[in-house]
Amino acid sequence: MGKAEMRIAVSLCADDFALSPGVSRGILEALDARRLTATSGIVTSAFWAEGAYALRQYKGAADIGLHLNLTTGRPLGPMPAFAPSGQFPELGKMLKAAVKRELPEPEIRREISRQIDKFCEHFGAAPDFVDGHCHVQILPQVRMQLFGCLEEKGLLGKVWLRNSSDRLARILLRNAGGLKKALVVSWLGKGFAKQAEARGFVTNDGFAGFSAFHPQRDIAAGFANYLRAPGRRHLVMCHPGYCDEALVAADPVTLSREQELRFLLSPVFNETLERSGARLARLSGLIAGDKDPAQQ
Repeated sequence: MGKAEMRIAVSLCADDFALSPGVSRGILEALDARRLTATSGIVTSAFWAEGAYALRQYKGAADIGLHLNLTTGRPLGPMPAFAPSGQFPELGKMLKAAVKRELPEPEIRREISRQIDKFCEHFGAAPDFVDGHCHVQILPQVRMQLFGCLEEKGLLGKVWLRNSSDRLARILLRNAGGLKKALVVSWLGKGFAKQAEARGFVTNDGFAGFSAFHPQRDIAAGFANYLRAPGRRHLVMCHPGYCDEALVAADPVTLSREQELRFLLSPVFNETLERSGARLARLSGLIAGDKDPAQQ
């Protein structure tokens, strides 16, 4: 076994593809440079159709997934109880309803179905995986509707799911800038992996990438922390891209995306991987290796 193969395999996923043209352009540059192994797209965005066409060239080279969205912009169809104004509710309001188990599950189910169909329509294939904007896929009521919808569409065993939670010991060992976020999300996502796996879905084992998005943060040091205490199928999220008017109108995370992109495209990125004893790998490839007795 070569030295490179002995490194810890890590999947690096850029979230928010199609959130704006600038975000998509930055992610495509990182894919071209082979600094990412996955990206997930927001199909409710007006920029998805064009972005999906550009993503087709990476099919098979990177994992391309659905970034399930229930918090930003407009749903693809009517949601009179969940989004009576025609706009998704703000995150805080949604989380409050989720904790109380007050989300309208039939409406959530129909919107999940619409978003999967929209992904397939423009990408020309089913997603390799599903994650969620603001990690909505892990919320108890949402997760159950997601499982059911994927099963209904014949995607059981064909997609993997992002588990945004991780073990408490791993989170504390990383001691990253987004510690509070990581702890809150892990609490909200309690039981997600077990429930997903009980239904036959595969998830990542190990998750990092939470950030305070502070403009003065040391991105290289933060990324090195994300690689600490990795799981068997370790997944790290990132948010690279270029800031443009569409991004400013849609999301509070703006200029820090350009900082992340510069880091990904710099020699420091590869140096950080090497110092951490890590290498990039597609999560779908790690899953396939787990299933292959020859790889055990």
